[in-house]
Amino acid sequence: MTAAAIRPTLDAARELLRARFGFPDFRPGQERAVESVLAGRDTLVVLPTGGGKSLCYQVPALVLPGLTVVVSPLISLMKDQVDALTARGIPATFLNSTLTQTEVAQRMARVVSGEIKMLYVAPERFDFGSAAERLKSVGVSLLAIDEAHCISEWGHDFRPSYLRVAQVRERLGWPPAVALTATATQHVREDIARQLRLENPETIITGFDRKNLSYHVIPTRNDADKDDALIELLKRYKGVAIVYASTRRNVEKVALTLDRAKIKVAAYHAGLDDSHRRDVQESFMNESVRAIVATNAFGMGIDKPNVRVVIHHSMPGTLEAYYQEAGRAGRDGKHSEVFLLHSFPDRFTHEFFIKGAYPERPLVEQVYEKLRKTAERNGAVSFDPAAIATSLPGKVSDREVESVLRLLNKAGAIRTDPEFGSIVFVRLLATAERIKTELGEPGDARRDLLRSLWRVAGNGLYDGAKVDLDALPAQFGGARRATELLESLEAKQFIEWNRTGGGDSVANPRRPLSAYPISWETLDRRRRNETSKLDAVQQYAYTKACRRAFVLRYFGDPAAKSDCGGCDNCLGTHDATLREKKPIGVPKPGVKQKFRGSTVQAVEPPDIVASVADAALLDRLRALRSSIAREEKMPAYIVFTDKSLMEMAVRRPKTPFALGDIRGVGPLKIEKYGERFLAILREADETEAA
Repeated sequence: MTAAAIRPTLDAARELLRARFGFPDFRPGQERAVESVLAGRDTLVVLPTGGGKSLCYQVPALVLPGLTVVVSPLISLMKDQVDALTARGIPATFLNSTLTQTEVAQRMARVVSGEIKMLYVAPERFDFGSAAERLKSVGVSLLAIDEAHCISEWGHDFRPSYLRVAQVRERLGWPPAVALTATATQHVREDIARQLRLENPETIITGFDRKNLSYHVIPTRNDADKDDALIELLKRYKGVAIVYASTRRNVEKVALTLDRAKIKVAAYHAGLDDSHRRDVQESFMNESVRAIVATNAFGMGIDKPNVRVVIHHSMPGTLEAYYQEAGRAGRDGKHSEVFLLHSFPDRFTHEFFIKGAYPERPLVEQVYEKLRKTAERNGAVSFDPAAIATSLPGKVSDREVESVLRLLNKAGAIRTDPEFGSIVFVRLLATAERIKTELGEPGDARRDLLRSLWRVAGNGLYDGAKVDLDALPAQFGGARRATELLESLEAKQFIEWNRTGGGDSVANPRRPLSAYPISWETLDRRRRNETSKLDAVQQYAYTKACRRAFVLRYFGDPAAKSDCGGCDNCLGTHDATLREKKPIGVPKPGVKQKFRGSTVQAVEPPDIVASVADAALLDRLRALRSSIAREEKMPAYIVFTDKSLMEMAVRRPKTPFALGDIRGVGPLKIEKYGERFLAILREADETEAA
């Protein structure tokens, strides 16, 4: 009988789906994925958040012979998955850093004995030891890579550890692989297939369109505006809510704000201990709190179908992250609302992180030269990011220096070594007469130690000498006991001593940076890629067209239409005036407003009328536009149209955000030209006021 003839069938998988998971049939996309996996094909699955990616490997794992290994990036995610499976009577376990060596050994024994069908692991688990070889001997039928976008440097959550997964697959004996993600552009999909060495993979992409979600963006000037909008939204829209904030500090701050507004809330971030995190998750799942404020890790593996509202208090750095987090609303298929509270300065926070993660070459060269010049002959130097940052010209942050140090360490240009326990450097300070006078008591171990040190180094002890404490006579009890005696002698100023061989150092102070393997091209490419993703999020926030279509086009989904009837722009409820404390959803003038079941025409604004002062200002703006056009060798209207300049001259915006309200002014132009035009606008008002 051939292997193909004994492969499990789709009908067997469907029966198991009903019996073990309680679902009558597979969702769109799941069936194709399961069928491909059962046929032994490499498979790439892109299903939206809430689309049921896990079943695409969990069901095949139970009908295939042997073991399924699941590579997962988050400890909390793999634990939640395993808990859910074991609750259904499915033999699954995980290996990660939370376990003791004994627990790891016990679980591996169960795997080897064939008791386990699904093993969840982090990619780092295969870096040491023979885990892959032991699993190969068991027989791995399927390798599942969850959150597969992590393997691509173009993905929104790139993790270098994922680059080793292809090597792991080889060590496992090249089992068929299924890679799964909720967010992957075509570029990312191609990179996943290349990095994992998928062979002619079956690629399954189901619709990204979550039709039960309504997308809204609310412009705000600052955090105070955001807090006001957040409170108003949670009071207006009922049901369970998730509020995403960018940092632990912001999570705590926003949670406190909501608590003061009498909204029952809990805070969740990585700084909480395990017990507290479990309590917060439980309070959210059983709805003893109305809302949870969390960093972006919350929700990974948390299956709560009735979240009615998701609000981003700050702009995520990528559209992939935003879509994934917003997609935690309405998993039960019922109508839900997602909001982005957007402020232009949100961009600066992400630019700061991008700059820190991918330092520019001039800064790397400056830091390395600083370390070389301040290093001692043996290369010893202090890696104090704050001190290094303040010693450099210009405005350099601690975070940027930390990033440079990581890069230099990875390249081998610098290193941090642990201190050796037994080798010390000792310098004698006291004279022989003083030692006899003050340490003359018979049996004084400190005097005996000094005698032994003298036997090793002689007169050189006054200049300082290296001594191996473990090589001293046994009476001193080795390095640990001898160290206590040295500390006592130093306290009385008989000696100076310190450990040697450890600490920070430049590998070779005479070696130039160019001698080390640093790929500046890769750094620049990743920095440009992250900035491009940030641009896409801002374009989404500023678009006046259909937001749903913007998202679908970004992911290459052909379902994109010009009018979805479900986002704020298509509904005509986009609010550009919240910062003036007007109600959310005030119609914008001059736009045909569509509401559920009806259409109204807002009042068209009157033509802009310029005063004499406005006309003079307009001339200055046109002169600047002409100058920029000559610099960049392009037609002047490409910079800004006459209509945009006229509106600037009359309305006189003073901030990047206010400039964004001018027709024809988008985030890219604000970034490129905004400050030069704003400088003229601010100066005009100051001159007139004087």
